[in-house]
Order: sequence, then structure tokens, then C-alpha cells
Amino acid sequence: MPRATPPQPVSVAAPHPRNLFVGTSGWAYPTWKPGFYPAKTPARSFLSYYASQLSSVEVNYTFRTLPTEKQLNGWLESTPADFRFAFKAPQRITHFQRLAGSEATLTEFIASLAPARAANNLGPLLFQLPPNFAADKNDHQQRLADFLATPALADASLKIAFEFRHASWFTDATYATLRQHKAALCVAESDDLETPDVVTANFRCYRLRRNGGYSPAEIKSFATRFTDLARHSEVYAYLKHEDEPTGALNAASLLQQAGSL
Repeated sequence: MPRATPPQPVSVAAPHPRNLFVGTSGWAYPTWKPGFYPAKTPARSFLSYYASQLSSVEVNYTFRTLPTEKQLNGWLESTPADFRFAFKAPQRITHFQRLAGSEATLTEFIASLAPARAANNLGPLLFQLPPNFAADKNDHQQRLADFLATPALADASLKIAFEFRHASWFTDATYATLRQHKAALCVAESDDLETPDVVTANFRCYRLRRNGGYSPAEIKSFATRFTDLARHSEVYAYLKHEDEPTGALNAASLLQQAGSL
């Protein structure tokens, strides 16, 4: 598929629906200069500039390392009061433990995000299962249910989202388990797999991961759909990061168009 021609970034964050949070997976990419970040922007100012254009970011850093309190406070100081941080759950939980015996790791992960929770800047916690983790074993559905019943996840203020990367999870049994625990099915679109858009929680989560970005018509369609959904619940949408700033530019255009609807 030909790569979409990205739009230019808007000069300041565009007005947008209050419940719509749009961004990319990460922000610390020097190769986004000068397409997204102005050419002379120092790395220490990337996040503050990013937050002037977009309303949320998905932090993949936590997949391997938990943030320190100082680090997280620095991120909060660089972003507006209504900015939201989504965090990817540690690979130890999703890939190594595969949701089994994860209570200590899960408790540590959530505790590390306390500054963001206290500041009301916490978006979804994304649990992305590996592609080879299928639901074809009898205990896997029960394992998901047991995991979601973990006391560490009992706080209703936490927004839990699951991204399944094996099609065997896309069943009524999975959706019922997610609904029971008020966890969202993360609707992930990639070149290899597309998640059904099934509502299982009181918020919506989207990961738009297709290689090459999206055309202006597709971005307009997303803006229209997400704006409509945001009238009823919080909507979080994250575009794929790449060495070039296509995802960030698409996200800025989406947010700008949503603000004009």
C-alpha cells in the first residue's frame, strides 16, 4: 500500500472533544525533526512540544522498565493538566508469566504509576498479549478471568484494556469476561490482524498500527467516528510510532479535524 502523505502539524493543540484522547506510542524520536518537532527542539523539550499538539501518549517504556517517581513527575510537569498517559503493562506479566501468578508484579506496576493517578492523568493500562498466546486451551479463559479478579485491579478508577493478538480470543466468552470486570477490548488494527470493535467497558481504546499511516480520508473517518463516540464515553486512540513522524502527524490531523466537527 502506498504510504499516505502526512499533513503538517498544527501550530498549537487544536480544540477537541473533551473525552477524546489521541496520540502515538511514544514521543522520544529525534527522527521526527523537522517533520513534527521543529528542527531546533532539544530532546528534553520533546514531550512538552508533543503535548502542545496531542492530548495523550502511550508509554511503551513500561513494557520493560518501571518509571521512577522522579521520572514520572518530570513527565507530568511537561504536560497540561488534561493530558493523559496510557501505560503498557510489563512483559513479565503478559509474556513471561502469561497472566499467571502475576499479583506481585501487577501490584508493583500499578504502585509505580501513583503520581499519574494522583494527578488524574492516568489513561488506560494496556495488557498486550503475545501473538502465540492463544485461547485454545481450556484454562486460558479462566486464567484471564482470574487475572482480572486480582485484588490489585479492584480499584474501579483503573482503566484496564486488553489487546489480544491471536484471533482465538475473539469470542463471546472473552467479551463476557471483560464486561464482568469492566475491562476494555482494545481495538487494534494492523496489517496482520484486526480486532472486532466490541464494547466491553465504559471507555474505548484503539491502536491504529497499520504500516505506512493513513490517508486523509481515513483520518477524517476516524475523527468523525471518535468524536461521535466521545459524546458518550472517553475514547483513547494511539497511532503507530515510526522512524518518520507519520503517526504523530496523522494523530495531530485527527485531533484537529475532531475539533472542527
